[in-house]
Amino acid sequence: MTSTPHRKFTFDTVFNDAGGIASAPPPMKHVFLPDEVEAIRREAYASGERSALVVAEQAQAQALQQIAAAAQAALHALAHVAHEHRVGSAELALATARVIAGAALEQFPEAPAAAAFESLAHEIEAAPRLLVRAAPEQMERIQTALDRIADNMGFPGQIVAKAQPGMAPAAFVLDWGDGKASFDPLEAGERVAAALHSALAAEGLHAEPLIPLSEA
Repeated sequence: MTSTPHRKFTFDTVFNDAGGIASAPPPMKHVFLPDEVEAIRREAYASGERSALVVAEQAQAQALQQIAAAAQAALHALAHVAHEHRVGSAELALATARVIAGAALEQFPEAPAAAAFESLAHEIEAAPRLLVRAAPEQMERIQTALDRIADNMGFPGQIVAKAQPGMAPAAFVLDWGDGKASFDPLEAGERVAAALHSALAAEGLHAEPLIPLSEA
């Protein structure tokens, strides 16, 4: 019977007196099989792909946020531009209307008083007298126009015209005792301008688009 000789036990790591490692065996090298290498390669590729996808999604989200902020700023600026455009257009229209109205009143200064007399015919017809005040330079034309209207409507009362210096051209006051009507083109223009500016201020930046969305 043959016996196998016993291998003498040895310590791989030797410590010195201070407790440090005096000597140690070289580290063992791990050898990967081809299947293990392929599995590691696939896992590394998948991990890298996931990381790249996360980075791309983050960059896309940041870009969308920047686009939304830029669009919001552009819309706000556009609202200011549209509001300024409305204000400018309204001011231009108002100035044009003043010029046209001024020219019309200069040509026909009796027209406002005549129109008021006709519209108030039912209230004035029973009055014994109608007192008319207007600028001296326009008194004759206003008197003639009111006399003609009174004849056409059969007004039985007396029309008394009195010139009042300082009144604006085409301005008048009709006084029939039970009531009174007046018109001043300057004051009327100021009221129209004030109403327009008040409407524009109330509208602010919340007005309807200049171009309807259905037509854009």
